[in-house]
Amino acid sequence: MSLMDEIIGGGEGAGRDSRFPHAPAGWTAALAAESARREGVELNEEHWEALRALQEYYARHDAATVNLRELHDALDEKFHRQGGIRHLYRLFPGGPVAQGCRIAGLKAAAGATDLGFGSVA
Repeated sequence: MSLMDEIIGGGEGAGRDSRFPHAPAGWTAALAAESARREGVELNEEHWEALRALQEYYARHDAATVNLRELHDALDEKFHRQGGIRHLYRLFPGGPVAQGCRIAGLKAAAGATDLGFGSVA
Protein backbone atom coordinates (compact mmCIF):
# COMPACT_ATOMS: atom_id res chain seq x y z
CA MET A 1 0.00 0.00 0.00
CA SER A 2 1.41 3.38 -0.98
CA LEU A 3 1.59 6.35 1.36
CA MET A 4 -1.08 8.12 -0.70
CA ASP A 5 -3.39 5.10 -0.30
CA GLU A 6 -2.83 5.15 3.45
CA ILE A 7 -3.60 8.87 3.67
CA ILE A 8 -6.75 8.56 1.57
CA GLY A 9 -7.84 5.41 3.36
CA GLY A 10 -6.90 6.55 6.84
CA GLY A 11 -4.31 3.81 7.26
CA GLU A 12 -1.61 3.51 9.88
CA GLY A 13 0.57 6.24 8.32
CA ALA A 14 -2.29 8.67 7.72
CA GLY A 15 -1.64 12.11 9.14
CA ARG A 16 1.79 11.13 10.49
CA ASP A 17 4.42 13.85 10.72
CA SER A 18 7.50 12.66 8.83
CA ARG A 19 9.74 14.44 11.39
CA PHE A 20 8.40 12.05 14.07
CA PRO A 21 8.26 8.59 12.49
CA HIS A 22 7.91 6.83 15.86
CA ALA A 23 5.22 9.08 17.34
CA PRO A 24 2.33 7.34 19.08
CA ALA A 25 -1.04 7.33 17.33
CA GLY A 26 -2.92 10.59 17.81
CA TRP A 27 0.16 12.56 18.86
CA THR A 28 1.00 15.74 16.96
CA ALA A 29 3.70 18.36 17.29
CA ALA A 30 0.95 20.93 17.95
CA LEU A 31 -0.34 18.87 20.90
CA ALA A 32 3.22 18.56 22.20
CA ALA A 33 3.79 22.31 21.94
CA GLU A 34 0.56 22.99 23.84
CA SER A 35 1.39 20.42 26.51
CA ALA A 36 4.87 21.90 26.90
CA ARG A 37 3.49 25.43 27.09
CA ARG A 38 1.15 24.37 29.94
CA GLU A 39 4.21 22.97 31.75
CA GLY A 40 6.21 26.15 31.23
CA VAL A 41 8.53 24.73 28.55
CA GLU A 42 9.02 26.46 25.21
CA LEU A 43 10.10 23.84 22.69
CA ASN A 44 13.10 24.42 20.45
CA GLU A 45 15.03 22.05 18.16
CA GLU A 46 16.90 20.49 21.11
CA HIS A 47 13.58 19.61 22.76
CA TRP A 48 12.25 18.10 19.52
CA GLU A 49 15.40 15.99 19.22
CA ALA A 50 14.90 14.66 22.75
CA LEU A 51 11.20 13.94 22.07
CA ARG A 52 12.14 12.02 18.91
CA ALA A 53 14.69 10.02 20.92
CA LEU A 54 12.07 9.11 23.54
CA GLN A 55 9.56 8.09 20.88
CA GLU A 56 12.16 6.01 19.06
CA TYR A 57 13.19 4.26 22.29
CA TYR A 58 9.58 3.39 23.07
CA ALA A 59 9.01 2.18 19.49
CA ARG A 60 11.95 -0.22 19.84
CA HIS A 61 10.95 -1.54 23.28
CA ASP A 62 7.75 -2.92 24.79
CA ALA A 63 6.21 0.21 26.33
CA ALA A 64 4.68 -1.81 29.17
CA THR A 65 8.08 -3.02 30.31
CA VAL A 66 10.34 -0.02 29.68
CA ASN A 67 12.97 0.01 32.41
CA LEU A 68 13.58 3.47 33.87
CA ARG A 69 17.30 2.88 34.49
CA GLU A 70 17.89 1.56 30.96
CA LEU A 71 15.97 4.46 29.40
CA HIS A 72 17.85 6.95 31.58
CA ASP A 73 21.19 5.41 30.55
CA ALA A 74 20.20 5.30 26.86
CA LEU A 75 19.30 9.01 26.93
CA ASP A 76 22.52 9.85 28.78
CA GLU A 77 24.52 8.03 26.11
CA LYS A 78 22.59 9.46 23.15
CA PHE A 79 23.02 13.03 24.37
CA HIS A 80 26.55 12.57 25.76
CA ARG A 81 28.10 15.19 23.45
CA GLN A 82 25.60 17.82 24.60
CA GLY A 83 26.12 17.05 28.28
CA GLY A 84 24.12 13.87 28.74
CA ILE A 85 21.34 13.66 31.25
CA ARG A 86 22.29 17.03 32.78
CA HIS A 87 21.60 18.65 29.40
CA LEU A 88 18.21 16.94 29.29
CA TYR A 89 17.33 18.19 32.78
CA ARG A 90 18.00 21.72 31.55
CA LEU A 91 15.55 21.10 28.69
CA PHE A 92 12.96 19.34 30.85
CA PRO A 93 13.20 20.61 34.43
CA GLY A 94 10.32 18.31 35.38
CA GLY A 95 12.54 15.35 34.49
CA PRO A 96 13.68 14.21 31.05
CA VAL A 97 11.81 10.92 31.39
CA ALA A 98 8.68 12.03 33.27
CA GLN A 99 8.09 15.41 31.64
CA GLY A 100 9.64 14.39 28.33
CA CYS A 101 7.34 11.37 28.06
CA ARG A 102 4.25 13.46 28.87
CA ILE A 103 5.12 15.91 26.10
CA ALA A 104 6.09 13.09 23.69
CA GLY A 105 2.71 11.41 24.22
CA LEU A 106 4.21 8.41 26.02
CA LYS A 107 3.51 6.72 29.34
CA ALA A 108 6.48 7.37 31.62
CA ALA A 109 8.43 4.35 32.77
CA ALA A 110 7.49 2.91 36.15
CA GLY A 111 9.25 4.84 38.88
CA ALA A 112 9.76 8.00 36.82
CA THR A 113 7.24 9.87 38.94
CA ASP A 114 6.49 9.66 42.61
CA LEU A 115 2.99 11.01 43.28
CA GLY A 116 4.03 11.99 46.79
CA PHE A 117 7.12 13.87 45.67
CA GLY A 118 7.00 14.63 41.95
CA SER A 119 9.37 13.78 39.16
CA VAL A 120 12.38 11.72 40.06
CA ALA A 121 13.69 11.07 36.54
